[in-house]
Amino acid sequence: MTTITQDMRYRLSLIKYAEKHGVTKAAIKYKTNRQYIYRWKRRYDGSIAGLYRFLKRLGMMAVHPPNPKYVPKPYEQMDHPGQRIQVDVKFVPSACLVNSRVAGKRFFQYTAIDEYSRWRFVEAFEEHSTYSSALFVDHLVRAFPCPIECVQTDNGNEFTNRFTSNRDKPTLFQKHLEQHGIRHKLIRPYTPRHNSKVERSHRKDNERFFATHTFGCRY
Repeated sequence: MTTITQDMRYRLSLIKYAEKHGVTKAAIKYKTNRQYIYRWKRRYDGSIAGLYRFLKRLGMMAVHPPNPKYVPKPYEQMDHPGQRIQVDVKFVPSACLVNSRVAGKRFFQYTAIDEYSRWRFVEAFEEHSTYSSALFVDHLVRAFPCPIECVQTDNGNEFTNRFTSNRDKPTLFQKHLEQHGIRHKLIRPYTPRHNSKVERSHRKDNERFFATHTFGCRY
């Protein structure tokens, strides 16, 4: 460290003398060549940045440790059917509706997927509301061959009041879940990957059906 300090003092004195009296006189006084002086003038320009680079080379600057790499927690695996069912809603594209009886109407596809067996239940409603969600729960319970322990959804208003002024008031959907003895689990906000199975199912529906087919009503 002493040698390094002496060298730097020598170079700093050399640079300051060159700035005051010129590079040629500095080269003569310090018995060195002009190229050496020019090189060190470029390396140390007297600015804060130059000082920072110098201190960093000497290892005298604080080093911030790198941010820890995000490691997602392993997703919980289900052990039996009905342990947890993912539920979500998809808006049916209006381009698919070609019959005059359905023109101007809106339809919403409710989808439920059992995480263990991948059993799938789909139903369409003309609105996505807590009332439609409650009906869907009743129909899902009747259709699923095993007892349902938990239903997992996002934080949409059709499922929860979590982000409304009535956040402590259960929705009709949640009341129906409670009547059936089913626990309601909400995923973390803005993380649809936590409902990945039903999200993927909706993407496949869009690719294989809604993007290539049209339909209407016969009655």
